[in-house]
Amino acid sequence: MGESYSESRIEEMQRTVVSLEAKNERLSRALGTARQQLLQMQDQLQQVNRPPLTLATFVHAEPATRELEAIVQGRRMRLAAAPSLDLTSLSPGQWLRVDDKMVAVEADSFPRSGNLASVLEVVGVDRVLVALEGGQEHLVVLGGPLRHGNLRPGDSVLVDLRAGYALERVVRADVEQLLTPEVPDVSYADIGGLDTQIQQVRDAVEMPFRHPELYRAYGLRPPKGILLYGPPGSGKTLIAKAVANSLSHADSGARTYFLSIKGPELLNKFVGETERQIRAIFARARALASTDVPVVIFFDEMEALFRTRGSGISSDVETMIVPQLLAEMDGVESLDNVVIIGASNRADMIDPAVLRPGRLDVRIRVDRPDRSGARDIFSKYLTPALPLAQEELSAHGGVVPALHAMTELALERLYAQDDTTALFDATFASGRTRRIHLCDIVSGALIAGTVERAKKHAIKDTLRGDAPGLTASHLLAGVDEEMRESMELARTSSPQDWARTIGLREDVTAVTPVREGER
Repeated sequence: MGESYSESRIEEMQRTVVSLEAKNERLSRALGTARQQLLQMQDQLQQVNRPPLTLATFVHAEPATRELEAIVQGRRMRLAAAPSLDLTSLSPGQWLRVDDKMVAVEADSFPRSGNLASVLEVVGVDRVLVALEGGQEHLVVLGGPLRHGNLRPGDSVLVDLRAGYALERVVRADVEQLLTPEVPDVSYADIGGLDTQIQQVRDAVEMPFRHPELYRAYGLRPPKGILLYGPPGSGKTLIAKAVANSLSHADSGARTYFLSIKGPELLNKFVGETERQIRAIFARARALASTDVPVVIFFDEMEALFRTRGSGISSDVETMIVPQLLAEMDGVESLDNVVIIGASNRADMIDPAVLRPGRLDVRIRVDRPDRSGARDIFSKYLTPALPLAQEELSAHGGVVPALHAMTELALERLYAQDDTTALFDATFASGRTRRIHLCDIVSGALIAGTVERAKKHAIKDTLRGDAPGLTASHLLAGVDEEMRESMELARTSSPQDWARTIGLREDVTAVTPVREGER
């Protein structure tokens, strides 16, 4: 009896011990959680009560003494660095956090706002001369991200004038796409039928760049600009690109910048924006030319921007744009490395002040090709590398004779002046009537389009299972398609538009397409 009582007593005590151990464990966990929460609250309280930190601009550091120079609220100061601050990771222009005891405790980011300026000149390895919108010039130090040699004159940069740092290169999409200098891959050998015009351009543009000492010896001033004018599709843009490519050739020892400006791209509905972009273009040209490299500014479709003042119907934006261009062109007068090339198929619409001597000195007409010129253009597109049909090779005895025969056949069709190639009858203001044939509207672009159409016909025939290769019939089919499209345009265009397109000197009062029965 006594033994059973003692055993039950022991079991009860054991259960009590287990229960107390479990309670102890729960209490320990609760105390641990409370301690963690208390520590977090202490940290939060510390952060809330932490004194404010001042942002300073880092200049340079001296790791040996754990000191650094920084610009604090416009004052240049020497500060102590906290032991946790890695001085080797700091870059000039970067922000630093400085405590109330004027100790640099932590690195921060780079500023993201400030004044926008244009780079005029790179001075040494760590400074640039910049100009603000109002024309004020400042010499500033390059911040860390800009010390990689990728800045060029004319670039837009973010500057902190108070600290004297340039911090970031800003790409302005509206202007940068117009200012990106390029070197075209078009050479004079790619242009056919314009040997005379090419020689005139080379004499006017390349000679002053290649032989400046002779020009100085004879007291001859290089032309400031040239105008290429003529009907559309005649090769004006190709000539301008070939000029830039020729000046950049390795044999010339020069590297040319080619700034291609398309007239309609500059037009902006906001007042002053077009003028601002013109200023930016010439500022970039001046900056690039100051490094003794040739700069070609090419204005395509020049009449869209610089039309005769007072000729506007819905607006008179040219009254502000033309004077801006004239002022900039006169400003380029003192530069020896800038030439302006303008291209237009409506030279009569350009303001006369732009075309006067001293601005666009040389005016070269790029006219429609004659038969010899058209043959030369065909040779640029009908090359021995093309797959020719076996029937053509067999009939003419080789690739070169076959290409020559196909070209002559296409020329006969293009330059025939009979009812089969008649497009329309033009009636002039004098009452005279003239029949316009396909040869009157031949251009390099039309010949290129003819050959492209012939190649597509050859591909289609090959896919249908015919004998592969280009034939004369494909080429003639391309000529016929170009002629049909020209007839359609004659039916839908006004007489004045056709007169300007063809290059007729007289006023046209009526255009009458030739009927199929007459054809």
